[in-house]
Amino acid sequence: MLKLPPPIWAIAYILTAAGVSYLAGWPQIPGLPLVWLAVVLIVFGITLAAAAVVLFRREGTEINPTSTANRKLVTSGPFRFTRNPMYLALVIVASGVAFWASAWPMFLAPIAVFATANWVHIPFEEQKMRHQFGEAFDNYTRTVRRWI
Repeated sequence: MLKLPPPIWAIAYILTAAGVSYLAGWPQIPGLPLVWLAVVLIVFGITLAAAAVVLFRREGTEINPTSTANRKLVTSGPFRFTRNPMYLALVIVASGVAFWASAWPMFLAPIAVFATANWVHIPFEEQKMRHQFGEAFDNYTRTVRRWI
């Protein structure tokens, strides 16, 4: 499961939810779509992810969590507020897509993105970071939450 990058998992979940929604006749949630909220969520999520990627590039470390070349524990920028801004961005973007589509099966996608990140990807990465950065990572986890 870790061999596919997390954004690919997010896209797969969104496409699967869209397929289920299509087969179910796009069952709408009353009061939706909220296009303005969808746009805000999608733009915010993309901006958050881009900020994290730019920061990783500036710090000279790898974005790929399975890389052995991670040179630095990044704790500035969005990493001051969440240990996982890129995963948070994926959940936010998937939520934005769900609000735009307004079909209830679409809201399964952000739940699946969260679950996969929280119980598959993040534990693997945290174990790797703990091994690689030791006490510095432990101190970071005590001051910054996994999500928000």
